[in-house]
Amino acid sequence: MSVARVYPLYLAKVQKKGRTQAELDEVMTWFTGFDADELKARVDAGTTFEEFFAEAPLTADADRITGVVCGVRVENIEDPLLQKIRCLDKVVDELAKGWSLEKIRRA
Repeated sequence: MSVARVYPLYLAKVQKKGRTQAELDEVMTWFTGFDADELKARVDAGTTFEEFFAEAPLTADADRITGVVCGVRVENIEDPLLQKIRCLDKVVDELAKGWSLEKIRRA
């Protein structure tokens, strides 16, 4: 599955809760390590999640992301790719729930 298919869903989710595309992009760039232009290029290119995360120099705080997404604890997911995808889902959920950007970044 491509990041381009999921990005609009993330955007709709956060906008429905009063957050902005800039905030979504900030959370995604923090988590992935890509800058805004790199993120946009990968979304526009239809990069798969496998390619996306193979190239992403994830934040050093990625291991501090814990909690439940779709009934599964993200820290207990054994498949590395699925764990990264669910961690991204988790931080997007946190943004939609109104968490501050500092709290999402585990600052």
